[in-house]
This record gives sequence, C-alpha cells and structure tokens, in this order.
Amino acid sequence: MATPVILPRLMSIGENACEEITTVLASLNLRKPLVVTDKMMVKLGYAARIVEVLSSAGIHADVFDDTVPEPTVASISAGVRYAEEGDFDSIIALGGGSPIDSAKAIGVLAKHGGQMRDYKFPRIVNEAGLPLIAVPTTAGTGSEVTRFTIITDESTDEKMLCVGLAFMPVAALIDYTLTLSLPGRITADTGIDALTHAMEAYVSKKANAYSDTQALAAMRLIGPNLRTVYRTGADKKAREAMMLGSTLAGMAFSNASVALVHGMSRPIGAFFHVPHGLSNAMLLPTVTEFSIPAAPERYAECARAIGLATVQDSDATANEKLLRELKAINEDLNVPSPAQFGIDKAQFMDKIETMAQQALASGSPGNNPRVPTTDQMAELYRTLW
Repeated sequence: MATPVILPRLMSIGENACEEITTVLASLNLRKPLVVTDKMMVKLGYAARIVEVLSSAGIHADVFDDTVPEPTVASISAGVRYAEEGDFDSIIALGGGSPIDSAKAIGVLAKHGGQMRDYKFPRIVNEAGLPLIAVPTTAGTGSEVTRFTIITDESTDEKMLCVGLAFMPVAALIDYTLTLSLPGRITADTGIDALTHAMEAYVSKKANAYSDTQALAAMRLIGPNLRTVYRTGADKKAREAMMLGSTLAGMAFSNASVALVHGMSRPIGAFFHVPHGLSNAMLLPTVTEFSIPAAPERYAECARAIGLATVQDSDATANEKLLRELKAINEDLNVPSPAQFGIDKAQFMDKIETMAQQALASGSPGNNPRVPTTDQMAELYRTLW
C-alpha cells in the first residue's frame, strides 16, 4: 500500500539558514509577514535578527510576541486578533514548539474563523490557513515539519490535538545556530522529546518504510549527542546533529504517528503545567517497559540505532540495555518525577482517571504496539508517581 508523505514545500537546513527568509518569501510571492514568537526570542535578539534581515530586503514585519509555553485558547485568540487587524499575507513562526504551534493555530483561525475547539481531532483540517514559514530555535518538537498543533482549552484543562495539512508549514528554515544559547533544562527536555518522537514513530502501528528510515536516522543522531548538548551547549557539531535529528524525528512521526507516551503526556501537561518535553521524558522509561512485549524486535532496533546494542546482541539483551539507558538519561539530565516536579500527590491521584480517559480520546494510545485499556493507563500513571 502506498504511503502519502507530507513535508514543507521548501526547506533549508544548516548554519545561518534563517537568513534565507527573504528568498523564501519572494519565492512564495509574499510581502507582508507577521512574526509570531515569544518574549524570550525578543530578549535574545533572534526576533530582531529576523526583522533586520527582512528590512534589508525592504520588507516590514510586525512582531507578535505574546505566545505562551503550552499555548492556550486565550493566547491563540490574542494572536488571531492581531493577525486579523494587520491584514498580513503570511506568518513567520520563530521559536520552539510553543510559538510554532501557536502560529499554526493563528494562521488557520485568522483565515477561516471559528473557535479552536472546532478544529480538534478527529476532524482533519486540510483547508490552508495563512502561509507559515517555521524557524525553529529548539532541537526537539519537530513542529516545523509536522501537520499537528496542540492547544490547551483552559476551561476544561484539555490539550486539544489538531491534525491536517492546514498545520503543515509551507517552508522551514532549520538553523542549529539558533539553539546554541538554549539553557540546559530546555535542551534536555526538547532533546528527549525528539528521541521520543523517533522511537514512537518507529514502533507505531502506523509506521511505514519512509517513516522508519527517518526515525532510525534520527535516533542515530540523537543518541550519541543528547548528553553532550546538555553538558556542553556550545558544541556546534553536537547541536547540529541534534537539530537535524529533531527534524528527521518530526518527519517520521508526522508521516506515521506518535503513540502511548504522547497520549499520556498531554493530560499531565494540561492539568499540572508540565512542559511537554519534560512530561514525555517522565513517561518514556515506564511506557517503553510496558510496550516492549508487543514489539520486542522494533524496540531492539531502537536500541541498536541509538548505539546501545549491536547486531550480536539478542533482542532481549538489546531491550534490557534500552531500558537501562532511558532511565540513565533521565538521571543524567535531571528529569524529575511528578513528585520532584512539585505536583501534589492527592491532586495527581485524583486526576488519574480523567487523564487516562483524555489520553484514550486523543487517539495516540491506539497507535501503540501494546494498546492499553484506561485501567492500564491509570496504573501506568500510578507507577509513574
């Protein structure tokens, strides 16, 4: 059976790729972009760098910097109002996953109207919004090459997954130099997020020959470099490897799917305001241990791609090494448990049934090699604590 592959129309990858923004806009016949970013990108001077490059080509760009970590309906609404009032013909998304996810939602709502809830899965949104050029500044989410966005409805504490061609950027400028100043915590969380994307794409029930190729390549890049970028952020070679690995992992899961880790991760983020990459990191060892019996060969190949096992190792040995490594990564990168993060135990336990139901409703657990019941997910949440 043929596999449809969906990617940005234009991509540029490498040092200073972000400075090609004017060429990209010209090729798409766009002249009035809105830069959607956050206040940290403004503080670091990255937004000014993009605006200056545009200005040198005679293009004026406004900047909307009120996106928030784990974007909400309210934060998206503010961006939509700004976009509608300015009559922009395109959006430049600058930042990590949250600004890019925000820009995706803003672009669709600014063009088509309605409420964010109108666009949530299982609806598949293929109506194009404002053309989006993504410029990622973290090596983690892969949002620059995916057809997804996730927005929290703060009235219900639900993380709404939105899916479709409408959320795929038309262009992506993937410049690892924009990650050199990332602090260790964000580097760790986004890096484990990228590793999770690659692993879940590879073991997913929707995996295919194309996504397998990207996922394995991503793991080969991420595995040897994750600790390096956490400990030595200025290491350009490691940063470049992580950036490319993140993008490849994004390609993999966008053309396959994520699975149980992401399904269970979203409710933790929504209810307890845990950053997405961090909640994935918390869950990855526990969910992997649960899932291995249903796909031991696939998980063993993950261990080999990451560099933990060789072809001489049996699948069982490779998977033992994989579980040890995932736990060691969390220790080495100081990933906290829910308790260490500061979540109240009684509140966490009280929300377990709701989190399990929301995880199931997202559809992601159904892609897992071992599909859990809500009771099994509830038990996994308890184990995670």
